[in-house]
Formats: sequence, C-alpha cells, structure tokens
Amino acid sequence: MATATVVLDRDFTAGHVPRRLFGSFVEHMGRCVYTGIYEPGHARADDRGFRQDVLELVRELGPTVVRYPGGNFVSGYEWEDGVGPVEQRPRRLDGAWHAIETNAFGLHEFVDWSRAAGVEVMEAVNLGTRGVEAARALVEYANHPGGSKWSDLRIANGAKDPFDIRLWCLGNELDGPWQIGHKTPDEYGRLAAEAGKAMKMVDPTIELVAVGSSNSRMPTFGEWEYAVLSHAYEQVDFISCHAYYEEEENDAASFLASALDMDHFISSVVSTADAVRAKRRDKKYVNLSFDEWNVWYERGPETPDKPQIVAASSVWQEHPRLIEDQYNVTDAVVVGTLLHSLLRNGDRVKIANQAQLVNVIAPIRSEPGGPAWRQTIFWPFARIAALARGLILTPAVQSDRYPTSRYGDADVVDVSSTWDQDLGSLSLFLANRGLDEDADVQVLLRGLRAVNVASAEVLTVPKEGDRFSFNSQHAQAAVGMAPLKVEIGDEANSLQVSLPPLSWAVVTVAVQKD
Repeated sequence: MATATVVLDRDFTAGHVPRRLFGSFVEHMGRCVYTGIYEPGHARADDRGFRQDVLELVRELGPTVVRYPGGNFVSGYEWEDGVGPVEQRPRRLDGAWHAIETNAFGLHEFVDWSRAAGVEVMEAVNLGTRGVEAARALVEYANHPGGSKWSDLRIANGAKDPFDIRLWCLGNELDGPWQIGHKTPDEYGRLAAEAGKAMKMVDPTIELVAVGSSNSRMPTFGEWEYAVLSHAYEQVDFISCHAYYEEEENDAASFLASALDMDHFISSVVSTADAVRAKRRDKKYVNLSFDEWNVWYERGPETPDKPQIVAASSVWQEHPRLIEDQYNVTDAVVVGTLLHSLLRNGDRVKIANQAQLVNVIAPIRSEPGGPAWRQTIFWPFARIAALARGLILTPAVQSDRYPTSRYGDADVVDVSSTWDQDLGSLSLFLANRGLDEDADVQVLLRGLRAVNVASAEVLTVPKEGDRFSFNSQHAQAAVGMAPLKVEIGDEANSLQVSLPPLSWAVVTVAVQKD
C-alpha cells in the first residue's frame, strides 16, 4: 500500500477560486455544434434547435464560461456569415477542418444558447485572414447599445439589447504553421496590439486574451510569449496556453503524471510574462488563460510541431465525425489531476477551458436523433466545478513516489483543496496514480476542525472492468462515482481515507475554525 500525508492550513492559500477556471469550448468542428448542442428536429430539441438533453448535461457539468467559435476554425471565419436571416447565410468551405460550414448556427444562436446554459461567452476574433477592422466591428456589433452601423444591424437582426460580451480572444494558435494566417511572434504581437487597442476604443470594459504557444514543445515557446507581450502588454489582460496529453506506447506511468508537465508549462509562462512586466516597469500583471486542455488521442498524421493535426478527407461534407475520443478510467484520473494543477495555480491561471464540450474530445457525447451521455471525464470536471469554492488551499504533500520515463519521479497521490469560509466547507480532491496498490492518505488540518463528512465519492475501475473501461451509448453508467469511506480523527483535526488503485476522489467536510 502506498501512503501519503497531506497538511492543509487555512492560512496557506493561493487566493480565491477563479470561477472562470471551469470553462469549456464550443468550436465549429466535427459534431460539437451540429448534432451536438444544436439539432433541429431532434425529439429533445426546443423551437430554437437546442438539444435539451445535452443542455441538461451541460448544466450538470457546470462550465462557467465557454469559448466560441474556435479554435482553428476562427482563423478563416467571417463572423458576418453567421448573423442575419438563416436562409440568407452563405455556405462556406472551412479549410481548418475540411468541412462545409452552413452557418445555420452563429453568434445570435450561441448567445441564446449560452444564456440557456447559464454560461459566460468567451468570443474569439479572426486574426488569421482578417484583422483590426473586422475585430473592432464585431465588438461594436455585440456590445454597443445602438445608433451605429454595426449595433443597428444587430438590432435589425432581432437583438435589441447588447450581448455584453466581456471576454475576447485575439485569434487562435497563430504560432502554428498549420494555422490559417500563421504569423511570426512580432507580426502577431503588433497585430494583437492594434486590434486590442481598436476593440477597447469601442468598449473599454472588455478583457483580452493574447495567443500564447500552442504547446510547450513549440520551437518558439518562450520566445513567442516574450515577443507578443513586449508588443501588446498594455492592451491585453491574459496570455493563452494550450496542452493536450495522451498515453503513448502503453506508458501509463508517464501519462498519469501529465499534470507535472502542466505545472511546468504554467510556471514557465508566468515567468516570461513577469519578465516583460519587469522590463516595462509595469504595475499590471498579465495572467494566464489555459483555454485549451484535455486528453486527446485521435490526432491523425503527425507533424514535428503539431501532432494533433487531423487528416483532411478528400470529400467536403457538413459536420463530419472528427476526434470523437472514447474516454476510459485512466483518462478520467488524468483529467482530475490536470484540474488539480489548474486549481493549485489559480493565483495566476484565471481562465481555463476544457476542449471541447460535446462529441469532439468531450465529456459529453450525443448521437444524431439519439441519446446523450456522460463520458468518464465528465465526473472530475463536474465535481470540481461544483465544489471548488472560496479559497484555494496550498497543500503540503508527502507521498510515496514512483518513476516515470518522461517526468522523473512523481507523487503517487495528487491533491488540491479549497475552503469556503462562509459555508464552513472544505473540499478535498485526490487522485491515486498507482495502478496496482491502494493509497492510504492521512489529511492533517491546521486551523480547522472537522465537524462531519458531508460527502465522499470515488471514480475507479468498476467491478469486472479494467483501466480501459468506458461509458458508451449502450452502457452509459459503466464508470461513475461511488461512495467512499472517510474517517475523522479523534480530535477532529485529521481525516483518514484509503484510495483504491487508479482512482480520483472528492471529499467534502463541514469544518469550523480552530
């Protein structure tokens, strides 16, 4: 049995939990939009075409902010195509995903859907094939009350009130040679600065996210962030990070330690952003928007810089099935630990978006004309989004360690935690990365006393299953959350929990100040 000791002190915190940390992503890619969140004619669709079975799962999942409309898609997108009477909208070839975009679903539809889902909109502008004026016009269309060309067009298109979109992405992955409109760091930095300046002239209350590196293996990683922020520091509020992980060559040990790479990615970008701040003698901090992250397997042919390029079919079609990954128990544990990393780094990571929401590498799956269901990775996200409240506690962890070929030694037990002083509630999120052994975890509380265990659940390998067990259309509950036993110590200042092999768990405890 592996062992770990976790110390949680109410006075050692990383600040308040950023609610935007629990974001998601809807891109016009594959079946995320069409037959995902939007399917007119489906038995569960409302009169706007929004699938209510999917919406119910989205509300249960609990994302707080959703990025739209891309992704690689946005670098060739003309936002005007997606507004106005649907029957007059043009059909376009989407070069990013080699698909026909009908434009039946556009900005108005997404804003309506986001309101139905109870999420904030995070809108991306095209800085691939377009530039300053198109970005400025879109902010005017979305946010200006009226009495101008673009705001009056919004009103004519049926939206009298502004959409009031606060959060904007200045393009997507323009450091990548696969991106339509790929740019050098200086080219992009200058464009981001000018676009951001023009956008804030229309609405000075908006927040802007500059494109960062598409992954930490990019040859320009570090150099890109430094150059971009050297140009655009004054205009932007966040710099983005993207990262995807997969199990390669049956190396489960390294895969389960992927959060170590995310930790390093975050600390590297924070250091670079702060170096620019120091050079400028600026008082403002640029924080991080980790606005694409997940486990991703079906990547197609590899390139040196971008192993997640999807192979283009020779046939142009509407919403083809793309990267509809089927997630297993191991993937769910990894996703849980990636969420731990984001939460522990919540002092500088203020926004994060799991990519994507439905069907495309997603926690929710649906079938055209058929059902919708939760994938295994649904559960860690849903529980952390619901229960991570108040202050982020900084855990001191002493855990048995195990070797990995990629990241060196890693803790068997991974932990994050929050404390909601107003509710008197402690939330503890734990993972056992060990494949074969239970993990005996002792949690020592400092400045807090446990009153009772409010809830305790664990996701692990199901009976008669293995680490590759998954949920499917015909076995939708094969993997889920199960009760977990947690004991409070005699003096109410400790907890004892035994985690089964390969598991992710959540424990909530009613606490009082000690």
